[in-house]
Amino acid sequence: MRRVVFNQKGGVGKSTITCNLAAISAHQGKRTLVVDLDPQGNSTQYLLGAGSDELDTTLADFFDQTLNFRLNPRATADFIVATPFEHLHLMPSHPQLEELQGKLESRYKIYKLRDALNELADDYDVVFIDTPPALNFYTRSALIAADTCLIPFDCDEFSRRALYSLLENVQEIKSDHNRHLEVEGIVVNQFQPRASLPAKVVQELVAEGLPVLEPYLSASVKVKESHEQAKPMIHLDPKHKLSQEFVALHDTLARKYGA
Repeated sequence: MRRVVFNQKGGVGKSTITCNLAAISAHQGKRTLVVDLDPQGNSTQYLLGAGSDELDTTLADFFDQTLNFRLNPRATADFIVATPFEHLHLMPSHPQLEELQGKLESRYKIYKLRDALNELADDYDVVFIDTPPALNFYTRSALIAADTCLIPFDCDEFSRRALYSLLENVQEIKSDHNRHLEVEGIVVNQFQPRASLPAKVVQELVAEGLPVLEPYLSASVKVKESHEQAKPMIHLDPKHKLSQEFVALHDTLARKYGA
């Protein structure tokens, strides 16, 4: 099972959702891989902490290899690093991804990530792909490589407007490149049940028949502590309300797709 977490709007919690769901998957014993395609590297920093500054190999090296023919190319597994958490591995990001994007696009390397993950199919039960907040080469590569798409949504009108465009873009990728791609659901993030506007916006999405997932993820300052300590919530404070919401969301997805 390959899930891409994608929204063209920044600040909606893509990396937080990616890493926490992946950490729960690994905590439950599944061989789990996170692919961090965002040049900002938030998922890489979240999972590795200070270790993210000492990496010998990253996704930038992987994509650079696709641009330069070699008689003995490195295997995809060589671009994967272990995290401090059992069963959880990472293909880390690097700022150089930004520089490589134009070359990759012009030389039509859009299927290389899909091919790489196919190569790893027997090694991992679940793959989570974090993406940049833009519909660019990397997000298209991710959508082509994925089985499903999770869409973070942070309960404001700007996110709502962006959502419809995003759904159209996913449908276009499905039609042109990946007929098996499905929108797995909309993940409501930083939800404040006592505030009238978030509840109204979410209920309107539900009334429209959009696949809004439950539970909604609560707004919490605890997640900032989680980022600072480079510990997903399940490891920082498993009894916290937000941790339990992540577990319930993960289990909902696992029951739906068996992974």
